[in-house]
Amino acid sequence: MKSIQMVDLQGQHEKIQDEIDSAIREVAADAVFIKGKQVKLFQDALSVYMGVPYVIPCGNGTDALQVSLMALELQPGDEVITAPFTFISTIEVIRLLGLKPVLCDVDPDTFNIDTDKLEKIITRNTKVIMPVHLFGQCADMEKINSLAAKHNLYVIEDAAQALGTDYIFSDGKRKKAGVLGSIGCTSFFPSKNLGAWGDGGAVFTSNNDLGEKIQAIVNHGMEKKYYYEYVGVNSRLDTIQAAILHIKLKYLDEYIGARNKAADYYDNRLGKYQEIKIPCRIAFSDHSFHQYTLKILNGRRDELKEFLKTRNIPSMIYYPLPAHLQKAYTDLGYHEGDFPVSEELCRQVLSLPVHTELEEEQMCYICDVVGEWIRG
Repeated sequence: MKSIQMVDLQGQHEKIQDEIDSAIREVAADAVFIKGKQVKLFQDALSVYMGVPYVIPCGNGTDALQVSLMALELQPGDEVITAPFTFISTIEVIRLLGLKPVLCDVDPDTFNIDTDKLEKIITRNTKVIMPVHLFGQCADMEKINSLAAKHNLYVIEDAAQALGTDYIFSDGKRKKAGVLGSIGCTSFFPSKNLGAWGDGGAVFTSNNDLGEKIQAIVNHGMEKKYYYEYVGVNSRLDTIQAAILHIKLKYLDEYIGARNKAADYYDNRLGKYQEIKIPCRIAFSDHSFHQYTLKILNGRRDELKEFLKTRNIPSMIYYPLPAHLQKAYTDLGYHEGDFPVSEELCRQVLSLPVHTELEEEQMCYICDVVGEWIRG
């Protein structure tokens, strides 16, 4: 059995190496490393895949969130609702722009923002709801959009972990995560469902005014060369990254299928144990399994992590501390106990390897070792 990796990007690359090498050579031959033709080719292909008219590539997923907020012309102190159980960039960009993060606890099963708690924290200062589609499964967007419409709010989706995931509306209609709200954001960090060979990100919208504005903001606020309509940033997707992503986009559904196959195997083997809880599957969303995250219910999560390590099995804790308890964000005024579900999840969650190159022998070994630990 080959060594188990948390993410096996090398194995993924080997299968498409000739295509990637050819794409890179083409970029080198053109020598247009910023805003080359491959950026537009990728942009157009992703627009078709997502079913959205505006795809604005940018430097990374954090920038995608930041420029989306910038486009809304919010004022200092305006409130943005999001979850404390998330990667910090979601909250980081709100603070960087002088806005006020207002946190809402998450659902204990889906790990996504708890829509039953949303409306009670909406105030006259609330301007945006920013749900995170955590680990590859969508938040309850129909309910979020309904609340947003009722209170005249924008919705910015953090879809960095859910690119390629389908949301299923109550009428059976399907749309991709990231095109369900006012604006959607994603990341092309190498380990993501669609990963570059470096940083990259994109913004999605169907709103013409927002789309045109965000396109300008990511390029220093320019609509016309050297004429600046907005205060902007320098956040562009390199041509070489766009060329790589254009190749890999053809395989995204295949990659998600491989992740689901691995998740199904884990479910079948691990679902019988009362000491752990396998990921929740919900009716209104597919799951792209950016992470396969267990809840360890017996208070021995860290012990299991160490046991796996002794057997050469990597695992990760996403996330060990919720945002409101992080040192940098204590001035938000929240305290331990304010978001009990998020705090408990930080003590329970453990993610197993899930990626496109996992082999059944590896998954069998992982499940055997988990079972051995449970049986003591």
